Amino acid sequence: MDEGSGRPRKEWEEGTLEPWRSRNPEREPEFRTLSGIELPVVADRDAWHGEEGLGYPGAYPFTRGIFPTMYRGRLWTMRQYAGFGTAEETNRRFRFLLSQGQTGLSVAFDLPTQMGYDSDDPMALGEVGKVGVAIDSAEDMALLFDEIPLDRVTTSMTINAPAAILLLMYAEAGRRQGVPGDRLGGTIQNDILKEYTARGTYILPPEASLRLVTDTFRYCKEHLPRFHTISISGYHIREAGATAPQEVAFTLANALAYVDAAVAAGLGIDEFAPRLSFFFNAQSDLFEETAKFRAARRLWARLMQERGARDPRSMMLRFHAQTAGSALTAQQPQVNIARVTLQALAAVLGGAQSLHTNGYDEALALPTEASALLALRTQQVIAYETGAADAADPLGGSYHVERLTDLVEQEAEHYLAEIRDLGGAVAAIEQGYVQRRIQDAAYRFQMDVEAKRRKVIGVNILQAEPEELLPLQRIPPQLEETQRRRVQAVRAARDQDAAMRALDALEQAARGTENLLVPLQAAVVAQATLGEMVQRLTGVFGRYRPKDVL
Repeated sequence: MDEGSGRPRKEWEEGTLEPWRSRNPEREPEFRTLSGIELPVVADRDAWHGEEGLGYPGAYPFTRGIFPTMYRGRLWTMRQYAGFGTAEETNRRFRFLLSQGQTGLSVAFDLPTQMGYDSDDPMALGEVGKVGVAIDSAEDMALLFDEIPLDRVTTSMTINAPAAILLLMYAEAGRRQGVPGDRLGGTIQNDILKEYTARGTYILPPEASLRLVTDTFRYCKEHLPRFHTISISGYHIREAGATAPQEVAFTLANALAYVDAAVAAGLGIDEFAPRLSFFFNAQSDLFEETAKFRAARRLWARLMQERGARDPRSMMLRFHAQTAGSALTAQQPQVNIARVTLQALAAVLGGAQSLHTNGYDEALALPTEASALLALRTQQVIAYETGAADAADPLGGSYHVERLTDLVEQEAEHYLAEIRDLGGAVAAIEQGYVQRRIQDAAYRFQMDVEAKRRKVIGVNILQAEPEELLPLQRIPPQLEETQRRRVQAVRAARDQDAAMRALDALEQAARGTENLLVPLQAAVVAQATLGEMVQRLTGVFGRYRPKDVL
C-alpha cells in the first residue's frame, strides 16, 4: 500500500513510515503553530477530550458558536475599517463602500484624536489626518456621517481613551439627523487597559480610565441601549507580538477587570455583560486561529458563569476580527491578497460576528479605494462562493482542530492563573508582567524569522527583484491647515459662555463621583472641542506616564 492511500495505525504508532521530509529536505524536522504549539503528524481521538465540552452551536459553553445556525441565519457584518484626512474625505469612502455591499461602518481616527488633542494643538503637528480621520468637535462628526442614515447602519469606532467623548459626538450627530439614542447601534472600542501594554494611546491613569469605562456602561444602559459599550481588544496585543494563547489570556484578563470594576460600581453583571464585545486578530495559521476563537468562547463562558452570570447572553463571546496588519509585507505586496484571504477564512471558520479585511497595500500606506474594494470583495467571495458560511462550526469535531482548541485554552488558563496571582490585570500591567510576556514572544518570533525557522514569502525566502511602485493613498499636506482652521472656526462661532460653563461643570464632576458622561454630553452640545474636554479631565486626574518595565 503506498503512502498516498494510507498506512495502518500500527505503523503510525511505531514510526516506521518513511518521513516525508526525507524527500522534501526544505521542510523542518518539527512542525509548530505560529504560537509554538508542536503539531503531531496526525491528531486522533486520543489527542483531545472527546465530546465533553464540545456541545452544540448556540449552547453553553458556545465553543461552536454563539448562535444555533450561525451564518445560515445571518452573515457576519462586513465592516471595513476606514478613515483618513478630513471628515468629508472619509465620508466619501464610507458611502462608496456601502454602495459596494459593506454592511457596517468602522471608523479609524487619527493619532491626535486618539490622544485627546485638537488638530491645532502643537502636539498634533504633522499627524493630523495621517492614519485616520481628524475629529475635533460635534461638527466634524456630523460631517463624517452626512447623508448616511444612522438608524440603518451600525458603526464601530476604534477609539479608547476618549471613547466616551466620541460616542457622545456620534449621538449628537444622530440627534441632528432626527435619530434618537435608542435607535443608534454600534460599538466603541473603549478598551483602555490594552493601551498600557500594547498600543500606547492612553491619556488618563488606570483608575480614572476605568471610571470612564464604567460610567459609559451605566450611561448607555439608559441612553444608548443598542450600543456595545466596549470592544475588548486582543488585536493590538497580538500585533505587538503576543502568541495566540497570550492574546486570549491577556484579552480575557482585561475583560474581567472591566467586569469587576462595573460590579464594584454597583452594576449587576447581567445588566451590562450582554453588551460586551471583543476584537481579535486573524493571523495566518489557519487552524490555530480557528481553534483560538473557539477556545476563547469556551473559556469566557466558563469565567462569566463563575462570576455569577445567569443570562446566557452574558456568557456569549461576541467578536469582531481583523486580518493581521503585522503579517502584511512591503515586499511583493500582492502576495498579501492570499494572506488576507486565508486570515479572513480563519475568522469565518472560527465564528466571527463581524470582520475587516486589510488592503494588500497597507504595509506601504493607507489603502486606496481599489485595494479597499478588493478587500471587501474577499469577504464577499468567502460568504457567497466557498460554502464556508453554510454550516455552523464546519471544522468542529476535527481531531486536529479540537486538539489545538484544548491546547490554546490550557495555555491561556496558565497565563490567567499567573495574572490572578499577581492581583488581576491592572496589577499585572503595573508590574510589567504582560508587557514582558509580549516582548519575549515578539523577540522569539523575530529570531525565528531571521533564522528562517519561520518562513515569510518575499522577506526571508523567495525574494524577488524590486517591483514597480504601487499607486498609494496620499494625504495632501494642506489638509492639516484646513482642519486647524475648522476647529478654530467652531470655537469662534459658539456661545463662549455656554461652552465655558459646560467645561467648568465637567471639571467639577471629575472631582466628585457623578457619572462623567452627563457633563461630557452637555459639553459636546455646547460645542466644546475634544481637546478642551480632555484638558479638563487631565487637569484633575493627570496624564499617565508609563514605568520602565524592562
